[in-house]
Amino acid sequence: MAIARFPGLVIDCPDPAALATFYAELLGWEVTDQGDWVDIRPEDRSNCISFQQVEGYRAPEWPDQTVPQQMHLDMVVEDLDKGEEVAVGLGATKAEHQPGTTFRVFLDPAGHPFCLCLS
Repeated sequence: MAIARFPGLVIDCPDPAALATFYAELLGWEVTDQGDWVDIRPEDRSNCISFQQVEGYRAPEWPDQTVPQQMHLDMVVEDLDKGEEVAVGLGATKAEHQPGTTFRVFLDPAGHPFCLCLS
């Protein structure tokens, strides 16, 4: 029997509102801004990703691990090309190093790597 459930994830960043808006638009979720802490949730409020402001934030260096990636999100899409178009249009950068063919690696506006994966 589980003693906990997974309600969400917290991501460090320099600008919580900007990064939360990026992911909320990518996922179609709603933003709740509390200043230096911002949450995004789906309409059914079943999950949450939170963003907290960190002074002196250093973006990960991927695939190099001089500054480790800290975390990354995998999101499923029906069409990689369309997913890439939307992600880049929202401010993501396609990573130079692409290690696979069924997913694509991007960097969010704060430099965290994330993947769009075929369903």
